[in-house]
Amino acid sequence: MSSVYRSILVAVDGSPDAEAALKHAAALARDQNARLTLLTAIPPLPATALLASGAAPPRSEVIRHYAETLRHATDSLPDDISVTTLLVEGTAARALIQRAESGDYDLIVMGSHGHGRLHTSLMGCVSQKVLHASPIPVLLARAPREEPAPVPAAAPARTVVDTAPGLT
Repeated sequence: MSSVYRSILVAVDGSPDAEAALKHAAALARDQNARLTLLTAIPPLPATALLASGAAPPRSEVIRHYAETLRHATDSLPDDISVTTLLVEGTAARALIQRAESGDYDLIVMGSHGHGRLHTSLMGCVSQKVLHASPIPVLLARAPREEPAPVPAAAPARTVVDTAPGLT
């Protein structure tokens, strides 16, 4: 049987959902004998950071942070998975869609939510943009939700009856 997926593009941003996506992509790669390409996008400097002096960290620190995120993801993969890494500048959605359009990939695997609500409201949901614009299948993964700790059952009520001697 031939492999359905030979080259899988995986979005990596360090979020729990992206980590779940990476685990799923690694299992697919092993099953399909496919190659993974991990992509981390260094977002453009927000316009507001240009207006406020000292509001943004130095660009070298930003790049170092994203490179470390990509290295951590790569190091988490089993040795038998073939992997390539891409650290690119620009928005994640645009970077993923451009590579999907290149014809070099059969599947995109990404977390369903990368950043928090504030980022989503300002930048839009990357996964939604990719889902709507990608010419290849997109698999979204979500990190397992932590189960709340079980509430211990209330101890059965005890009724203590104290009777004075001779009253019973």
